[in-house]
Amino acid sequence: MSVRPVFCLALALILSLAACSGARTVADGFGGAVTAPLEDVGLRRERIPTVLLQAQANPYDMRNLDRCSTIGAEITRLDEALGPDLDEPPAPDGRNLGDRAVDAAAEAALDAIRDTATDFIPARSWVRALSGADSHSREVQAAIEAGRLRRAFLKGQGMRFNCAPPAAPRWFQPRRR
Repeated sequence: MSVRPVFCLALALILSLAACSGARTVADGFGGAVTAPLEDVGLRRERIPTVLLQAQANPYDMRNLDRCSTIGAEITRLDEALGPDLDEPPAPDGRNLGDRAVDAAAEAALDAIRDTATDFIPARSWVRALSGADSHSREVQAAIEAGRLRRAFLKGQGMRFNCAPPAAPRWFQPRRR
């Protein structure tokens, strides 16, 4: 299938979704999907949050983290950068099955637009390598991994200090003293 029919199909799907509740999802993601090639050529880069860079530099640092409140605050900073930890229950979104289906269709349309936009770059893997986009992508993933490691370490320390969540895993019940 050539690029043009896929792009036209995705555009038609987006226009049809614009009339329903999926319009917000499409509107929020359309700019990112269309400008995806800018990341490939190194003109746009995802910013790595400072808390993740700090975690990468020293994931086991315990300076100034000698109280449950300070451990909890650091874990909250990591949660803001990484999203919820695996021990957190999913937040209720209040959407019914129809809304979830519309949002899934909107995401599929955005994926098609993103794929179509990046298909315009010939020898994309070479372009990403030469522009430094691949290297930056690896740096982002390494910082995310370091942040996850630090969050797990801090929750373990929170358990050791007998802290309540968020300074410990959600399931942990501190012992009464």
